Amino acid sequence: MDANEPLLDLMVNANDLEWKDAGKTYMRGTQIKVLREDAGGRTLLLKLPAGFRQESHSHLQTEQHFVIRGSYRMGDVECPAGTYQLIHANMTHGPFTSKEGAEILVIWH
Repeated sequence: MDANEPLLDLMVNANDLEWKDAGKTYMRGTQIKVLREDAGGRTLLLKLPAGFRQESHSHLQTEQHFVIRGSYRMGDVECPAGTYQLIHANMTHGPFTSKEGAEILVIWH
């Protein structure tokens, strides 16, 4: 190995993970696959059910979204598949809704 090559710290194939209930933080029917969770933050896939709704909120960390499938609405802004969003720490964002559901990559750091 070349001394200048970065070391790979983590590799996860999301296809090998089972969808799990996302818990009380999210609307019933929301599913999650946790790709990374450590002191530096959290990375996950979030599957929103049709009819999803989450009230406005904020986080202590910066949050990033990438919509893989479907779409959601943040306030008055529609976010279809392919949309990337950067939400700075302590910034109130939402409410979130999704008529048909969506799959989103979410990263907190």
